[in-house]
Amino acid sequence: METILNISNLCKTYQSAGKTLTVLDNINFSVASGSTNAIVGPSGSGKTTLLGLCAGLDSSTSGIVELNNINLGKLNEDERAQVRNQYIGFIFQNFQLLPTLTALENVMVPLELRGEKNIKARSMELLDKVGLSDRGHHYPAQLSGGEQQRVSLARAFSNAPRILFADEPTGNLDAETSEKVVKLIFDLNKEAGTTLVLVTHDLELAAKTQRILRIKGGKLIADDKTTNG
Repeated sequence: METILNISNLCKTYQSAGKTLTVLDNINFSVASGSTNAIVGPSGSGKTTLLGLCAGLDSSTSGIVELNNINLGKLNEDERAQVRNQYIGFIFQNFQLLPTLTALENVMVPLELRGEKNIKARSMELLDKVGLSDRGHHYPAQLSGGEQQRVSLARAFSNAPRILFADEPTGNLDAETSEKVVKLIFDLNKEAGTTLVLVTHDLELAAKTQRILRIKGGKLIADDKTTNG
């Protein structure tokens, strides 16, 4: 099985009021290509920080993050942005759609950054997959939370990412909407053969993945396969 993500001896510390605050302490794990993984833990345990380091949104204090055999620590900010645009899809709890762009334009952004062709048709196709082909001309403010998250899902898959990072993807949604969004995440992921790494408080959602990594106080305390593995 090919490894898409490899984390070795990863540490993240911050200086605060003359003290060193350790957010992540010597984390080690690797992720197989095409697998589904959840990172769980209490608030403040370092989950979101870990996700940000894995995705090259931030750099570690020490240790190595290798994504698709690329050592992110050796890259500058521009090079990391290039890696993200080429290999990574994101879904955030607060959707992070651009308010001045329509749903369709939001999906088109990653494709435009890559200089792709036929981007309008491909973006419409993705909106159709998430059941929003009739809402392409609406702005985020005109969409419900669930619809906004489905737009961000279409956007995440628009650059055919090798790996999808989802940070509390259902955190701002009601139970019924969450269920629909979760089904879409797993269906699109399977169809595209993408690797999924999601951070969640929701143990029911975590149990849908093949593997659960538990973090507490910045340390990886458990790494369990689920019945889906």
